[in-house]
Amino acid sequence: MSIRVLLLDDHTLFRKGLAELLDRSGQIQVVGTSSHAEEARRMLAELKPDVMVTDLHMQPVGGLALLRQLQQEGNTVPVLVLTVSNAEEDLANALRAGARGYLLKDMEPDDVADAILRAARGETVVAPCMTMKLVGLLQNNQPAAQPASLLDLLTQREREILSHLALGESNKVIARQLDISHDTVKLHVRHILSKLNLTSRVEAAIYAVEHKMSNAAQNLINPL
Repeated sequence: MSIRVLLLDDHTLFRKGLAELLDRSGQIQVVGTSSHAEEARRMLAELKPDVMVTDLHMQPVGGLALLRQLQQEGNTVPVLVLTVSNAEEDLANALRAGARGYLLKDMEPDDVADAILRAARGETVVAPCMTMKLVGLLQNNQPAAQPASLLDLLTQREREILSHLALGESNKVIARQLDISHDTVKLHVRHILSKLNLTSRVEAAIYAVEHKMSNAAQNLINPL
C-alpha cells in the first residue's frame, strides 16, 4: 500500500520534479501538489493524505504560518518541512508549530522518500546535518536520561553506531565510515532503538549526547 503525499512548494520546477521522483519510489503516491497554502489546506481536507510536505518560505503565506494554522485547527496529518534553510531558528520554529520533521532540499531523493515513509509510521525525522542543532534545542527540555546501564545491552558495534548517530550522520555515511553495508547499519539502528526503548534516531542522538558518547565518535573519525 502506497503512502499518499500532498506536496506544497511555490517553485514549479522543484515541485513537479520531486513529485515525479517520489512517485517512482514505488512506495509513495503524490495525490496532490500546490503552490498556495490556502489551496493546500483545502486539498488536505479533501484528499486526506498520509503525509504533507511543505516548503518553509513561500509567498504570500509561508509554510510556518500554515503549520501554525493547522496546529490551531487540530490537524493530525504529519507535516514535513522541506526547505533550503539550515538555520537553527527555522528548525525550532517549525517543530514548535507542529512539524513532524525538518528536511533540506539538498538531500538525496531516496533519503527524502525514506523520511516520508518514517513520518507516516509516526517517527520524527530531521535532516542528518540538523540533528545536533535539534539536540541543542531539546536537551534542556528532555526528561532525565534512561539509566546508563541500558548501554550494557548494546554490542560494541551498536555502541559505535550510536556514537555516530550522535554526530548526526546518516546511515549511508555511517556505512562508509565503518566499512559495512547500508542495510547492516539500518538493522543495527533498529536494534539500538529497541534495546534503549526509543522511537527514532533523533531520540537516539539525544540519548548518546546525554551519555557523553559523541566525543567517542569524533575520535573514531579523527584518531589521535
